[in-house]
Order: sequence, then structure tokens, then C-alpha cells
Amino acid sequence: MTLQARLDRLPWSRYQWQVAGTLAFCFAFELADINSFAYAAPAVHHALRVGFRAVSVVTAAGFLGMFTGAALGGRLAERFGRRRGLRASVVWFSVCSLANAAAFDATTLTAARFLTGCGLGAMTVVAVTYLAELVPANQRGRLQASTLAAGLPGIPAMAFSARAVIGLGPQGWRLIFVFGALGLVPLVITRWLPESPAWLLAHGRAAEAADAVAAIEGRVGRPLPPVVVAAPVPVPPRLRARLLFFGPLGRRTVLLMTVWVLLTISYYGFASFAPALLHDHGFTLTHSVGYTALTTLGAVPGALLAWPVADRFGMRGPITVLSLLFAGSGVAYGLTFAPTAIVVFGFLVAALNQALVALMYSYTPRLFPVEIRATATGICYGAGRLLNAFGPLVVGQIYLTLGYTPVFVFVGACGALIAVSVLALAPRRAALAPVAEPAPSPA
Repeated sequence: MTLQARLDRLPWSRYQWQVAGTLAFCFAFELADINSFAYAAPAVHHALRVGFRAVSVVTAAGFLGMFTGAALGGRLAERFGRRRGLRASVVWFSVCSLANAAAFDATTLTAARFLTGCGLGAMTVVAVTYLAELVPANQRGRLQASTLAAGLPGIPAMAFSARAVIGLGPQGWRLIFVFGALGLVPLVITRWLPESPAWLLAHGRAAEAADAVAAIEGRVGRPLPPVVVAAPVPVPPRLRARLLFFGPLGRRTVLLMTVWVLLTISYYGFASFAPALLHDHGFTLTHSVGYTALTTLGAVPGALLAWPVADRFGMRGPITVLSLLFAGSGVAYGLTFAPTAIVVFGFLVAALNQALVALMYSYTPRLFPVEIRATATGICYGAGRLLNAFGPLVVGQIYLTLGYTPVFVFVGACGALIAVSVLALAPRRAALAPVAEPAPSPA
């Protein structure tokens, strides 16, 4: 029997929840840190005398760092392993978050956000690839959704923490970034995670891969069902990353890069500027951050919305429908200044975005073979971060030139384009490519 078949037969057990819970801790601090500057920006604007354009540059630097981290992190995880890549990226973004707290002008804050972004981008790419390779095929979508849902409370936790510390004085914003450094805490609990058996096999370490699968089976804690024997998988020629842009893989790469670009620009164009835009339109600093904090509560139910559809209805239809609903909610947000409506439509934007993200975290790695999976995921996910380095500048220019409402029309247009792209380019069915194994292994 193959190692992948042994992994795929695993029933729901404490093992899957242990993996999801461990990675959720990492995601909680990663997601909190990604959103930290959005909540600090109004206070930074006054404390460091940073103008609106400078805020856009600092925001852009963070996303440029995420692109760099996603691209390099995927390659490093391909070479050194998923487990080591995950732990190294968590250390990096946690330590760099402290540098944000020590910033004394726009230049140092820009540099700190770039370095922090490198760690954040790497962590996301490695984590979603790692999870896809540690759990059974028919559970991947639901576990990606539950892992993201369990990590998403990091966003409102950061938002409400920011609301509390901003009122402490002109320098209270620095504590927001100190909270981001607490990402070192979950590093301890990642020690038990095994290396990805698929990665070990792809690197010719079959004995270690067998040991990893045996250890995983031991964590289930109950008798295992019989293995479903699959057809033998031929050993493919060694794949190179350049193949991602040609032939059958090229279409998938273009699709995923397009969706990640539009999804990232639309949501962070919303989330990064909502507190500052509300404040600039007459709401107090406390109210603007408070309303935005309430909207982030939509993130967890949004990710859970992906649970019932992730492994049952495919990805093409759900992504299309959710992206259209996201577009409508984004436009509606920009058409109202009533506090209740702001919170309701902001809640929907956050919920629908995280449902889409949960589906895309599951969808992206399953479209590529294991030899280049982390690299491909890094390139596609990183494309969104790279273009979003310019996204805040675009959003800032839209606001300064056209006004408040057109910013959210732009958000809605991005959501509609996601639906069009998926309908035009997405394959109707897709699954993780199996890994060729040199020989059968005992149960």
C-alpha cells in the first residue's frame, strides 16, 4: 500500500484537530499582524506626523514584503522542508514586529513593515501547503476552513486591543506591534508536527516518510479502516518552476494569480483604509477604529461558511457566488454613513472575504504537483501581495481624486472580476496530484 493511501484512509480524529489547532495559533498571530498597521495608522498619522500618502507607502511596503516572503518562502520550503519553513517564518515576523514598535519616522516604519511582511508571506504559503500534505484528501477543504476560522479571532483581538491602547496616549500605538511579537508563543507547540510525508518522498527520503506516516497513524488512537488501493502512479520527470507558466499548468497559474491579486487588492483596499477614511469623514478616532473592529467579527463565521461546501461542491461555483456577494457588499458599504449600516456591510465584506480565502487556501495547492507545490503556491499567493504593494497607492489616489464612495466601487469591481475569471479559466474538478513512491510500505 502507498503512504498516501494510508494517509487518506484516516478517519476524523484528534490528529486532524491537533494539526488544525496548531496551525491556527500561527495563523492567529499572522492575521493579527497583517492588520496591525491599519489600526495603528490613524494614531501614527498624528504621532509621527505621517501624511495620507506616506501611510499608503508604509502599507504598500508591508505587501511588497509579503510578496517577497511568499516567493522566497515557497522556494525555501521546497528545499529545506515544510516544518522548518513554518517555524522559521513565525520567528521572523514575530521579531520584526518589535521593530515596528521602535520606529521613529516614516522611513523606519516602512522598512519595518517590509521585513515583517516577508515573514508573514512566507508563513502563509508554507502553512497552507503543509496542511494540504498532512491530512486526508477528502478532509483538506474543511480543515483549511476550520484552521483559518480558528485563527481569524486574531483579527478582532488585534482590533479591540488597538482600540484599548490607542487611548493610552500619543505613543500607545506602539503596543499594537508589541502584540504582534507574541507570535513566538505558538512556536513551542509546533515542535510536535511531523515533516510532510509528500515532501520527504519527493526528496528521496522514503524511510523517513514511512516513519512520519506511522507516527501520524499512531496519533489517531483507534483502529484504522482498510486502505483503498489506488492505481500505481508513474514517476514523472523532474519538474521545474518555469513550467508553471507554460502548457496545462500555465492556465492554472494565470487563474490563481488573477484571483489572488483581485482578492487581496479588494479586501485590503477596504480593510487598510476603512479606519482612516471613516476618521477623515468626521467620525472620531475611537469610533472609526471601533466600527472597523466590529466588522472584523464577520471573519470567523465567514471562514466557517466555507466548511459545508469546501469538499462537497467543488470550488468553481462557490467561489463565483461568494465573489459576487462580496462585490455587492463592498459597494453598499461605500454608499452609507449610518453607523449600523457601516457595521453590517463591513461585517459582510469581512465574512465573504474570509470564506473566499478559506476556499482559495485549499484550492491553490491542489492544482499543482508536489515537486513545485510550495513554489507555485508562493508565486500565485505572492502575486496578490506584490500587486497590493501598489494597491494602497491606487486606493489612496482614488480617494484623493474621486472621493470616498469610488474607493468601494473599486472594491466591488474587483469582486466581480474574480467571478468572471473563475468562470472563464477554472477547471471543473481538481485534486492534489498523487506522489510517486519507489516501493510499497507496510501498514
